[in-house]
Amino acid sequence: MIETHLPALIALTFVLFSILIPAFGLWRRELSQPLAVIGSGLAGGLSIYGFIEYLNHGAIRYSFGGWEPPVGIEFVYDGLSGFFVMVINVVAFFSIWHSGGIAKREFPGKEMPYYALAMLMLLGFNGIVMTGDLFNLFVFLEISSLAGYALIAIGDRPAPYAAFRYLIIGTAGGTLYLLGAGLLYTVTGTLNIIDMTPMLPHFAESTAVVAGLILMIVGIGVKAALFPMHGWLPDSYTYASSSSTTLIAPIGTKVAAYVLFRIIFYLFGVDLVDATAPFTYLVGVLACIGIIYGSIMAIAQSELKRMLAYSSISQIGYIIMGLSLANPWGFAGALLHVLNHAVMKACLFMVAGNLRAKEGHSDISLFDDSYRKKYPWTMTAFSIAAISMIGLPPLAGFFSKWYLVLGTIDNSNWIFLAVIVISSLLNAVYFFRVYEKMYMMDPYKGQKEPKDGEYNDVKGSMLWPTSILAVSLIVIGFANAVIVGVLLDIFPM
Repeated sequence: MIETHLPALIALTFVLFSILIPAFGLWRRELSQPLAVIGSGLAGGLSIYGFIEYLNHGAIRYSFGGWEPPVGIEFVYDGLSGFFVMVINVVAFFSIWHSGGIAKREFPGKEMPYYALAMLMLLGFNGIVMTGDLFNLFVFLEISSLAGYALIAIGDRPAPYAAFRYLIIGTAGGTLYLLGAGLLYTVTGTLNIIDMTPMLPHFAESTAVVAGLILMIVGIGVKAALFPMHGWLPDSYTYASSSSTTLIAPIGTKVAAYVLFRIIFYLFGVDLVDATAPFTYLVGVLACIGIIYGSIMAIAQSELKRMLAYSSISQIGYIIMGLSLANPWGFAGALLHVLNHAVMKACLFMVAGNLRAKEGHSDISLFDDSYRKKYPWTMTAFSIAAISMIGLPPLAGFFSKWYLVLGTIDNSNWIFLAVIVISSLLNAVYFFRVYEKMYMMDPYKGQKEPKDGEYNDVKGSMLWPTSILAVSLIVIGFANAVIVGVLLDIFPM
């Protein structure tokens, strides 16, 4: 039955299309993007189907080659992995669909290698989320990272330097994670997460276990851009092509956040993590600093993509803060924000790509009030996504912040609560700067009217995914209670 092999089928879909795209792309380059859309769409459909199957029948454990763990390699499709895989693959589908309208402008002649690399990166992301083995998690981490470095290098002139910087920092993070996993192996004799979990409490006082935990959190913190390990992110998101940023920014750091969820809640457990030091609280403090830092730095930017890049540092902080609260409301808020931020940030980077396709830039200082008339649907999508990022009801972003607020109140953590409130006000500042440019007349220049023939938004292949994601933020907002109810049922604490 398809359900039995579902975890493997999702991964093999990306393997298949990473081969088909070069095979057909060498013959006809224009087939590369449609094939990538089909591949990501198929994986997205399987992910949705798999999550529904999980809700009805429970987790799926797939052993490759019939070799049972701990000897064999295992994929585990449970509530947490199923949720993340669904978010990753559905958002990736819309991002790759959107890229078709701007690919020829941003990386002409490189479409075939670009989309083949995109499939490999998504293979890595899915493998990280579904693997039940700590070493294979590292293998998939490196697959996604190597493909991601190459995708970031395709962009503006500084992009290769930004990619090289990310490679150095990312390699250091991956090495720290691997060292941590190795220390746990020396103590437990296994790398399978399910087998290792019941063993770790017996070695709670072991120096190797404590050191392994610290190394793994720091290593994955680099990949998640957790402050102060975020240095690679602003340049990478700014100088990469709009297509690369729209694909990587919404889901890349979420995969790293998934690993932190898996390590802290499932592998070690909060009690064991905090047995020697308040690690969850310390991670939460770093997340709070990153939230404020990212918001302040976003205010200082004059380029839309760079503003959104610093905003991403802030937003990943919300997710990790929710994780650190270690209570049901914080957990639900963090997971809901994984979904919300993936959709919001994909939509906003699509808007930046739309403006670059039409205007040739996304420099906020050059925006004017004619944009709302020239690009009405693009500007509407921006308005919805920006209001959601600020956290105003009834849009999706409000509700994930609301559940995080409930989590801070439940813990009587008033500092974390103040951070959420202050950061939301800072979010309003940097987004309303863009609103001012797009919707208010410049008193020194007067109202700028578009010229004849300028009343044309981007082509449908770019406008449809942007608009669908914007509408999704309204739908998620109204359906938040249902979504959170499902999340709390799946992940009782």
